[in-house]
Amino acid sequence: MTEIARAENERGELVLRRRTTDAGADVLELRANGVFVMDTLETSSEVELAAVALDLVPDPRDVVVGGLGLGFTLQRVLADARVERVTVVEVEESLVGWMRDGTVPHGPALLADRRVRIVNADIAMAIAEARRTYDLVLLDVDNGPGYLVHDDNAGLYSPAMLERIRGLLNSDGVLVVWAANAAPELLQRLTEVFGDAEERACDVLLQDRPEQYYLYLARR
Repeated sequence: MTEIARAENERGELVLRRRTTDAGADVLELRANGVFVMDTLETSSEVELAAVALDLVPDPRDVVVGGLGLGFTLQRVLADARVERVTVVEVEESLVGWMRDGTVPHGPALLADRRVRIVNADIAMAIAEARRTYDLVLLDVDNGPGYLVHDDNAGLYSPAMLERIRGLLNSDGVLVVWAANAAPELLQRLTEVFGDAEERACDVLLQDRPEQYYLYLARR
């Protein structure tokens, strides 16, 4: 395992590392305060986050992605020709920089897409201050509400914030939240706020271990 980039700020440390698989492939791995966030080997659930949401909305022209990560959710959103604008909210300025400068090799081309707007801010603050409506809001900023990357993110899954997100969605709009573990309390809150919510499990292989990740969907 080789460290290729590191940043430290008031939230702690963000580290990008490279490892080589038994098959000889190079894999980038992102960690925040020692917590595994994602890598470039198993990206299916990040892609599914976008794919599921895009299938549920007839005209997803305006999309918000909370959490840039290594860009795989954004990449899938941009693959849909119906999408005209994607606002990506990412609190870690250093991560945006690594994507822009090629530290993450596929990053520059992805962020150069004219439809992409990067907002360097906390997602909860960005949602609270938003003054327009959207067709999709995709949240992948933690390993789920039960396994936060930063403790301050807990408020993002509160009933008040979910109500705010519901108010930002257009009439056919959808919210999808990614989680590493089942989150029944989140499902209950989404049902109470939206009246229509569901949980979908995604089978993944994480460093040769079978796991399940979860998507939580709520329709406006």
